[in-house]
Amino acid sequence: MLALAALVALAGLAVALISPHVDKAVNEVTLPLRHDDIIRQQARDKRVDSALIAAVIYAESRFVPGRTSRSGAVGLMQITPATARDIARRSGGTAFVVEDLDTPQVNIAYGAWYLRELLDRYDGDVAAALAAYTAGPGNADRWGGSRLRSQDIPFPETRAYVRKVLDTRERYRRRYADELGY
Repeated sequence: MLALAALVALAGLAVALISPHVDKAVNEVTLPLRHDDIIRQQARDKRVDSALIAAVIYAESRFVPGRTSRSGAVGLMQITPATARDIARRSGGTAFVVEDLDTPQVNIAYGAWYLRELLDRYDGDVAAALAAYTAGPGNADRWGGSRLRSQDIPFPETRAYVRKVLDTRERYRRRYADELGY
């Protein structure tokens, strides 16, 4: 009986020691987070929810560096070179080159800047800002602008994107509260 109690205690200790590592491994697969220092800094600087930035990165690239879309969008937040040039010009950037979008600091800074601009344009309406982020402001304007509801988005892909990012934002808030500065 004593041996059984010792075995149970040892098993409990093993679970306690292994569990945080298993949780971290599961998070890496199901909901990865990288560059949380950059995300927190840009969230503060641009007044954008850090979990929203993380959720957009997750939806756009799953935090995999070096991604380029069929439309030519680049990096973690999948920013097109044309949008990046416009952001650089309007935000005072003087030495921007497209290759800079491969740098997490630049890509996240530009993506956060663009999210802030869209949130301002749509009076803080996150669904409208996300619709504009993925489908363009012209489409988001036609769909109702700041009065847009995700269920009213006529493009199924855009509607699914908005819902996915909103859901993922909540998951990041819960799972990575400390890392994202909550």
